[in-house]
Amino acid sequence: MSWIINPQGAPARRQPARSATAPETNAVPASPWAEFPNNDLNPRVPDPASLEPERTVSTKQANRPFLAYKAYRTKQEQEHKAWLQRKKEREEKLARGEKVGPEERDPTAEQEVGCLGLLKFTAYLVIFLMLAGKFFTDSFLWEYEGKWARLKTYIPTNQRLFSERLLAQFDGTDPEKPVYLAIDGDVYDVSDNRRTYGPGGPYHFMAGRDAARAFATGCFQTHRTHDTRGLTDSELQGLNHWKQFFADHKTYTKVGRVIHPAIDPSSPIPEHCDPKKAASSSPRKETKENAHVGHRKSGRDEL
Repeated sequence: MSWIINPQGAPARRQPARSATAPETNAVPASPWAEFPNNDLNPRVPDPASLEPERTVSTKQANRPFLAYKAYRTKQEQEHKAWLQRKKEREEKLARGEKVGPEERDPTAEQEVGCLGLLKFTAYLVIFLMLAGKFFTDSFLWEYEGKWARLKTYIPTNQRLFSERLLAQFDGTDPEKPVYLAIDGDVYDVSDNRRTYGPGGPYHFMAGRDAARAFATGCFQTHRTHDTRGLTDSELQGLNHWKQFFADHKTYTKVGRVIHPAIDPSSPIPEHCDPKKAASSSPRKETKENAHVGHRKSGRDEL
């Protein structure tokens, strides 16, 4: 039904104009953009990257970073030449014995970061991390509450040496004195937790003494001593754990060391409060003693 829409028939299609002369076989094809108009109305300047003085480029937005860098380099070269000229004049004045001012630094020389720059970078980095911690965790220190977050950790304390007799005076019975606790020779101030280590507290028996063996074995009633002889590897690990606990605690501070009298090596090792562990350690002890006694007897027989 196309005759209803176009009663006069479909219009003839336009045919592309043909060139009167046939193109040569080896002819270079024309640019596809030759028929498009050039709408670049930006001013043109000499091409900074070209060796041809007559070549120009547009100052359009895409070329401006390269042109700005070229202008910067040109300015740097001019300032450097001017500095060389001033330096030469200064040296000539010095040669003539004239008074000159301080030597001028090259304004185009690259400055090194140096210690001040490194400190600035570190300060900015710390501020950034603290603000990020406040944003993500609502804490400037990323919810860290250890001893390194407390100011008094960085204030040096007057540590002292304690005797066992002097240390016993800081067991919390005197409310005017702090509460001290020792573990393997290190004395800590635990006054912030007086309810635990003071009179009536569950660990009051630890205050005013060095009960390192009790920390290792768990025998809080019978091992209130600093004697750590005969401890197993696991018990020594437990002792080191508690030593690290007090050393890293956010409120307990080290106030000194306690001096213990020497332990007689021939004295008996404290027996474990657990009967099973005590029984397992007794045979080894008896066997060693019996072997030692038997060796002594055999030696006398030989004599």
